[in-house]
Parts: sequence; C-alpha cells; structure tokens
Amino acid sequence: MDVKDSNGNLLSDGDSVFLIKDLKLKGSSTVLKRGTVYKKIRLTDNPEEIEVREGKGTLVLKAAFLKKA
Repeated sequence: MDVKDSNGNLLSDGDSVFLIKDLKLKGSSTVLKRGTVYKKIRLTDNPEEIEVREGKGTLVLKAAFLKKA
C-alpha cells in the first residue's frame, strides 16, 4: 500500500509532514493552521489517511492536504 502526499512523494511511518492548507476539524471549532509540522506520522489501513499526535490526542488527516517535510 502506497501513501502519497499532495506532490506524489511516498510517505512512510515516522516521516515528518506539514499542512498545505488551513483545515477545520469536524465537530470542533478548532482550525489547524497551514504550515503546522507533524512529526512521527503513522500510516493507517486507508491509503488516503494518516494519523498524527496532537497534544494528548490523535488526529486522522487526509494525505492530500499534507506535504513531506
């Protein structure tokens, strides 16, 4: 299973990525700002999604809105 970022670069567990667009979280008033860096990503079973740690919780983000750092 190949997970690719917005530019087509392959992502793997432990990579660092950053957001290319402001994203509003579903069910919350929180907005994730463009340029935010997430380190040590984890791949999911879905090739379009990855998991990142945000504080004490985990977020699932679409790979189409990420760029490899």
